[in-house]
Amino acid sequence: MATSRFVHPRHAASLILWRQSRSGGTEVLMGLRAAGHRFMPSRLVFPGGRVDFTDRVAPAATELRPETRAALMRRAPPSLARALAIAAARELEEETGLRLGGPAPHLDRLDYLCRAVTPPRRPIRFNARFLLAPAEVAVGTLAGSGELEDLAWREVAATRALPLAPITAKVLGELEEWLATPPELRHGRGLICFRGHERREPEQACS
Repeated sequence: MATSRFVHPRHAASLILWRQSRSGGTEVLMGLRAAGHRFMPSRLVFPGGRVDFTDRVAPAATELRPETRAALMRRAPPSLARALAIAAARELEEETGLRLGGPAPHLDRLDYLCRAVTPPRRPIRFNARFLLAPAEVAVGTLAGSGELEDLAWREVAATRALPLAPITAKVLGELEEWLATPPELRHGRGLICFRGHERREPEQACS
């Protein structure tokens, strides 16, 4: 009997830019992956992608805050933790035209939200970290590269009716919980990891 080949998940990072809407809700920047993509085609996603080798040596204007670095390092050595943050900033610029604070990214504006690992037996898998930054830190003009279509600020509460992947819906739920937590308590929240689409686990239980 043939068995499925195990695919090791690649390290990746996404950056969720958020802002308060005029109605008092929260908006996030999202775009639609083209129908021809192999991974999550025709789904709304946050800017993001896999870590490149150059991300490990790229400069930054400021470095990660201790609590964000510590969260990333729960499942990554220091060099990879920083590379994940750089990758999130790089993908933001490549896919949206916006920079995280300037020509070199301001990593100190990043917060950590959660991690998600693509289920086994999938042909493409990612070990993805989701990072946050307030919209006011982004500079530049919103102009996508074509990788993400229909780039726009979308009300979090209205995304449920949109073409979301199940994991994206879960991450948005984590965002809502993070926003509802007083800022001084956010860094004390337990770290969360999703294995597959439904398995929400404490980070220490998630490989």
